[in-house]
Amino acid sequence: MSTLEGQFLVAMPDMEDERFAESVILLVGHSDEGAMGLVVNHALSTLKFSDILDELDLGDPDSIIRLPDSIRNREVLRGGPVEKGRGFVLHSGEYRSGNTYAVQGGVYLTATLDVLKAMAFGPAPKSSLFALGCCGWGAGQLEDEIARNGWLTVPFDKELLFEVPVKGRYEAALARLGVTRATLSSEAGHA
Repeated sequence: MSTLEGQFLVAMPDMEDERFAESVILLVGHSDEGAMGLVVNHALSTLKFSDILDELDLGDPDSIIRLPDSIRNREVLRGGPVEKGRGFVLHSGEYRSGNTYAVQGGVYLTATLDVLKAMAFGPAPKSSLFALGCCGWGAGQLEDEIARNGWLTVPFDKELLFEVPVKGRYEAALARLGVTRATLSSEAGHA
């Protein structure tokens, strides 16, 4: 199988692993050694971006309180069940550091505190999302799950990542394949 890096994985509606039910995952890495991705459509309901800034002491409390609501209250995504305490930022190319990794189509991944400061206090990337945790697969594991009809693959789409509201990304990802939840079969087809 060629690399799926930069593509989306979309969980089949009958996904048995509840951690991934109705998930859309952007694969930020995929090779013979395994894969890594971030769930991009599940927000943590009890955590906002300002909570992260405060907990990591990334600004004095007065400056955090004075941030616009659009920054303070931005969603924090549940990126996956691995390394749940580690943050990852997917963002457009206006921000880059020595620790920034190109993913696909002008989207980058940075996992340092500096990008969080930039998102809050500037200069911020035009588009970004912040996730806690990630998803990981060992060598051949993802390919096996795809072969067993656990995931659909959807080509990269920057609009799906940054413009479609978080709660609408699952249905939007399916629509990009021309299917809906109701039209999917749980039976795998193998030629």
